[in-house]
Amino acid sequence: MSNNQNKQKATSNIFPITSLVLPDRTLIEMVYDPDNRKTNLLKWQDGEIETALSFKLEKNWEVLPYRPENPLLHQRIILFPMGVQEYQDDETLIRQIRSFIHRYVDISETFELVSVYYVLLTWIYDTFNEIPYLRVRGDYGSGKTRFLLTVGSICYKPIFASGASTVAPLFHILDQVGGTLVLDEADFRFSDERADIAKILNNGNAKGFPVLRCEKINQREFSPRAYTIYGPKIVAARNDYDDFALESRFITEDFGLGPVRDDIPITLPDKFHQEALELRNKLLLWRFRNFARPRYPEAHVDQKLDKRISQVFAPLLSLVADKDIRERISGLAREKNDEIRSDRGFQLEADVLSAIRACLVEEAPAISAITQAFIKQSGGAYERQITPKWIGLIIRKKLRLRTRKKNGIYVLAENQKTKLKRLFKKYNL
Repeated sequence: MSNNQNKQKATSNIFPITSLVLPDRTLIEMVYDPDNRKTNLLKWQDGEIETALSFKLEKNWEVLPYRPENPLLHQRIILFPMGVQEYQDDETLIRQIRSFIHRYVDISETFELVSVYYVLLTWIYDTFNEIPYLRVRGDYGSGKTRFLLTVGSICYKPIFASGASTVAPLFHILDQVGGTLVLDEADFRFSDERADIAKILNNGNAKGFPVLRCEKINQREFSPRAYTIYGPKIVAARNDYDDFALESRFITEDFGLGPVRDDIPITLPDKFHQEALELRNKLLLWRFRNFARPRYPEAHVDQKLDKRISQVFAPLLSLVADKDIRERISGLAREKNDEIRSDRGFQLEADVLSAIRACLVEEAPAISAITQAFIKQSGGAYERQITPKWIGLIIRKKLRLRTRKKNGIYVLAENQKTKLKRLFKKYNL
């Protein structure tokens, strides 16, 4: 083998990383000193921290940090800790996080608590299979961007999407770096960009759902590539999403509903960035100490709530030791559950279900009878012609209920009481 081949082989075993979890749960994290333009790696193993410019792994692999000249670093598109900093205990750290958020953002007390624990969640998100998104909703000038900057700056490897000129680089950054996507939806105004954002949000809250995109090889053939986009996301938006499944993944606070507190600074002071850096340093040490600690989100699933709502809040609740705070966040989950059920109640499916319920004096009501009940109850709300064929389509395709032909007419099939009971509960009927 020639010297050039040896060099090429050696180079192919060197990988730049920002973080790595080894099979034995050893953690390697990149740190960045912005003043001196230096990057390093910290390795946490058996309760000890080792600092180095690179680490040798098995199979003759070697990992090293990103170059400090990388625009992701020096242009502050992604923020990193500078090192680790000791904190007194978890309770003190939580108070410091809350104080930092409270100092710069005016939000409700409950959402302030949610934001504090969401910050903690981002630092160990890769230990969970599913996580929620955090969202602030409001018009221009309502304080959404301030929230993104404040909470985002103390999350785990925050990626500020406004630093990218298009959405496309986000797929690469999320796949290679991971971390927390901090997204101002208003930055992306074109339909193709918004469609890509929807893909990231739809697939990014659970492990095992990468996004497939085609890339050219040597400018000739196309090759599909899977991008891992799982991770926490903090979003600022003006409106809701039409997709109920996507909408249910967010824990949301509405902005601009009242005057801002007098003590909130109009512009962020110079000390803001230093305060955020110190918290990131402490939170990195918190990640090291808490990554391997078992969490039991399934213990916080409330069977009375919609399944998706329980999935959204359970990881967050598993981090909360204080019973009073846990109950307040659980109360927010119940409010969201009621809101979604109420929204569902105005949809077409709910109106059809209501008509079915009115006809259940018979075990297998005719689709024509259900149609007449629908027209009587809700027909005035729909501009289109209401026919048994259309109602039957809603019953089969939307509600997933079976129909069959009986004596020459279509009826609702028997033996679906359990499914109907579940649907009535789901649509708050």
